[in-house]
Amino acid sequence: MITHKQRIQASMNGEVIDRPPVALWRHFPVDDQSPGTLAQATLHFQKIYDFDLVKVTPASSFCLKDWGVEDEWRGHTEGTRQYTRRVIHRPQDWERLPVLDPASRHLAAQLDCLRLIRAELDAETPLLQTVFSPLAQAKNLAGNETLLAHLRLHPEAVMKGLAVIAETTRRFLEACLETGIDGVFYAVQHAQASLLTLDEYKTFGLPNDLKSLEAAQGLWCNLLHLHGQDVYFSLLSTLRFPIVNWHDRETRPSLTEAQEQFDGVVCGGMRQDTLVYGDQVEVQKEAGDALRQTRGKRFLLGTGCVVPVIAAHGNLLAARQAVEGAG
Repeated sequence: MITHKQRIQASMNGEVIDRPPVALWRHFPVDDQSPGTLAQATLHFQKIYDFDLVKVTPASSFCLKDWGVEDEWRGHTEGTRQYTRRVIHRPQDWERLPVLDPASRHLAAQLDCLRLIRAELDAETPLLQTVFSPLAQAKNLAGNETLLAHLRLHPEAVMKGLAVIAETTRRFLEACLETGIDGVFYAVQHAQASLLTLDEYKTFGLPNDLKSLEAAQGLWCNLLHLHGQDVYFSLLSTLRFPIVNWHDRETRPSLTEAQEQFDGVVCGGMRQDTLVYGDQVEVQKEAGDALRQTRGKRFLLGTGCVVPVIAAHGNLLAARQAVEGAG
């Protein structure tokens, strides 16, 4: 019997054993406020759909609350929470951030969540922890407008804060290794032309990405998520992930174009809107097009981002079933 791990590893090698892999992930609002309920919700989701990897999706604030941010659930369809308290207001605030220990309350809670999931999840099902890039974390500490203003007017102060965030992330990832994860889902949100130039990202983003990821280099199933429009796909030559995910249906490159530039696994093929507003026929049609673009090789069927919490169960099943017989 072919396992999820074997299927993804075959995809990494350019092979198709029985079928291409498929995985969807989503937020679990309210449940994500406790390690136990987030673990249970994640495991229940996997039990229903039997995806080829499990991405743990905590609220984005999990890595920030020990610095003092606050947020609340207000019903966003993606399952994300709204920030109600930021901790960076003035340029000097970046320089006051302390490095957090993984034993800090909220970071430790996420480690507990990973242990609970790993204890119940099949050992042959890859487990990925979501990790936000230092710039993405900085955005939520300050608000995006404040971050970008400070970055351009007070770059030295912001760089000090980003270094602290990167070191905190590195230490957290080091602790994650002990929970038995197979990889990280590394979310980059500022590598897009509407926010930063490529040179700005290489200055403020890339060095801190590399520092944050030091502890994860030995993991076999790391997945890079490039969020947004007009993303800097060329960063893959430096970040070197085996799997990359982006909004391929909304922005270039297409799946076909990406496979010409990147020798790893491309993940995507479906729009979030299709899963929400389409029917099962439309879902399978879109998935089928993605399979044709890639011939099912070096390909992981998914969406460009999280599945909205209002997506229909039947549509998720249709996505899961779309790869059957595609080997």
